[in-house]
Order: sequence, then C-alpha cells, then structure tokens
Amino acid sequence: MEILLVGGLLLLIMFMLLSGGVWIAMTLAICGWVGQAFFTDTQPGKNLFSAFWESNASWELAALPLFIWMGEILFRTKLSEEMFEGLRPWLNRVPGRLMHTTILGCGIFGSVSGSSAATCATISKVALPELMKRGYSEKLALGSLATAGTLGILIPPSITMVVYAVAADASIIRIFLAGFLPGLLLMALFSGYIMWWSLRHPDQVPPADAPTTFWEKIKLSRSLIPCGALIVFVCWVLIAGYATATECAAYGVVGSLALAAWSRSLTWNNFCEGLMGTTRSSCMIMFILAGAAFLTKTMAFTGIPRELAEWVNGMHLSPLALIAVLTVVYLILGTALDGISMIVLTSAVVLPMIQKAGFDLVWFGIFIVLLVEIAEVTPPVGFNLFVLQNMTGKDSNTIAKAAIPFFACLVVCIVLITVFPQIVTILPDMVMGVEK
Repeated sequence: MEILLVGGLLLLIMFMLLSGGVWIAMTLAICGWVGQAFFTDTQPGKNLFSAFWESNASWELAALPLFIWMGEILFRTKLSEEMFEGLRPWLNRVPGRLMHTTILGCGIFGSVSGSSAATCATISKVALPELMKRGYSEKLALGSLATAGTLGILIPPSITMVVYAVAADASIIRIFLAGFLPGLLLMALFSGYIMWWSLRHPDQVPPADAPTTFWEKIKLSRSLIPCGALIVFVCWVLIAGYATATECAAYGVVGSLALAAWSRSLTWNNFCEGLMGTTRSSCMIMFILAGAAFLTKTMAFTGIPRELAEWVNGMHLSPLALIAVLTVVYLILGTALDGISMIVLTSAVVLPMIQKAGFDLVWFGIFIVLLVEIAEVTPPVGFNLFVLQNMTGKDSNTIAKAAIPFFACLVVCIVLITVFPQIVTILPDMVMGVEK
C-alpha cells in the first residue's frame, strides 16, 4: 500500500507541473528524479543520463524523423493537396466525407511505420491543414487523429507486438496476423462514429460536390497515383521482407522528394522549411521519450507495476473478472508509463495469471496492445496528446476531450474481442493452423 501511495504522490506532482506550464519532457524527468531521490536507494543522476541515452540511441528510432520528414515533404509541396483532391470524389457521398482520410491515412501509414508517434505526427502534418482549409470540424479532426494514430501499434508490423511476443515467448508471426482484423474493426468503429456525428451535425460538414460518374472519378483520381504508388511500394518492400521499417522510411523520403521534384513543387525554400520542421518535431518527440524513459526507470525501481500486478493476483478472480481488473490496472499504469514499459514491467506476474485462467496468449497480446492504445490518449502521459499539442498549439486536455468519443470506440473494440475472441484468433489459425 505504501508503494501505491508513492505512485499517487508522483501523479499529483505531475499534474501540478503540467498545470503550471512546465515542459512535458521536463515534467516527466522531474517526477522520475523525485521518485528515485526520495523513495529509492539508487542514484538518480546516473540513471537520468543512462535513460536519456538508451531511449534515443536506437536504430529503430531513426525511422521516426524520416517518416516525419516524409510527411513534411508531402505537406509543404502540393502532393498532399493532390492526394486529398484524388480522394474527394470517392468520399463525396459518404457522411463525413474527407474526415475519413484521417482514419484511412493512419491505418495505411500505421502498417508501414509501426509507431504510434510517427503515424500521428505524419498524418497530422498532412491531413490537418487540408481539413481546416476545407472547413471541417477541428475538434473532430483532432480527436480522430489522436486516436487513429494509435493504429500504428495495432496494425502489423508493430514494435509493441514484438516486445510482447518476446516477453510472452509467443510466435511473433501469429501475433502480427492476429492484429489485422482488430485493426480493421477499429478503423470501422472510428469511421462509423464520424458518419454518425456528421449526420447529426450536417451544418459542420462542407456541402457535397455535384455527383460524378465512375469514369469521372477515375479521371479526377489521377492525382492519387503518385502518392498511392509510393505508399504501396513502401508497404510492399516491408511486408515482402526486403527492407526494415527504417529503410522503408528512407525510401519514403527519397520517393517523396522525387515526386515533389517531378511535380515541380519542390523548391529550395520549402525543402529547408521541411528540414527545420522535421528537426523541431523529432527533437520534441525524442525529448519526451527520454523523459518517459527516466520515469519508467523510477517505476521499475519503486516496484509500483509489480505491486499492482501482485495485488490483482492475490484477489483470486474469475477469468472475466480478472480481465476487467487488469483493464483498470493497465489504464492506471497508462497514465504514467509508455506501452512497452507497461508490458515489460508487468509480464512476469501477469502472464502466468492469464495462462492459469485459460486465455490464449496471442489473444491477450492484442488485448494488451489495445490497452496500450488507450494509454496513448490518456492524460497526463498520453503520448499522442503530446505530439498533437506540440504540432497544433492546442492544450493536451483539449485534445483529450476531443478524443473521448474515439476513446469509447477503443473500449467497444476491447469488449468485442473479449466477447468474440475469434476476431483475434481466426486469421492466425487459418494461416498457420491451430496450435496444439
């Protein structure tokens, strides 16, 4: 109980600092320092340096600035505008119209990047200015981008899935396959809410264009071909195993530069502006990652995640009650930890409980990834909230409020895969056979 009080105190300090306008990364680092200095026997200074170095000295993290640069190129040249113009005739009669591009874009890009932050940052950079220019609801756009950005860790390949597979000693391929149908289901739920909202608020959606024939749509969609070909190519080389996520990001940058030059919209001025925008966004995200890594070390040293898991284990719950309580526990942890840390710090205690209760470890992997997605949009340490806050200037609490309906869609998805676990298991069972 004493450890849980320490966790509550650190959360209180975090809320006070964020309310006082302290930088997000500094807030996370300060809370980590207080936790280690006053509640552990470790050396906070030494751990601070190691956390900052370890969190950023990663080859996989090199994909982040590259994907952000790709988004900057698309945004600062006319490629993004052409892409939206190409999608416009196909979404013209769908309630919500171009607002669905946030969901489609995050779903497609998430399958390439494998990162929630990269997906959120890149699609926001491309989609948000175009949607605002066309008169769409800013609140709906922010909410959809914050939550749809999390598709980067649900639609394979996903770093979070790899970490879980290693921790659970489960098949990475099976877990990757298990993520596809829940990812499509979540995209359908997000788009369904956008359609429902648009029907209820027709005055906040730009009017539909005049109807067009199929061949007219094809003609108008010619502008989609360059960007569509680039996205298909980047996805293909990754899925076919010809390139890693970082190499795919590099291909995306080179392809975007080539397309921008071919369309004669690449200038020295927007090239330099794109580099500077990439530098600012990447440094901001990496600084936050470093602060979160230091706070994660503090959580590990204090033993708060393990204490929570052992507390749940001591309750001797039924299978469904166990899942319900674990959901609450992971939501609490998500207010202070990133997703990978949640998995690493609790797996040793939680996974034996899950196996004993008779749950499939592949199913639980998707279940926990969905909880990690919720953590990405849960204050005060909702990472996608921070990304959008720094990119738009909007307060993270404002973005969190806008994301509440889409947050509910995530909860509905969790309920559906719990009631119908076949949504998760059917694809890996069909492709690889049922494990004996």
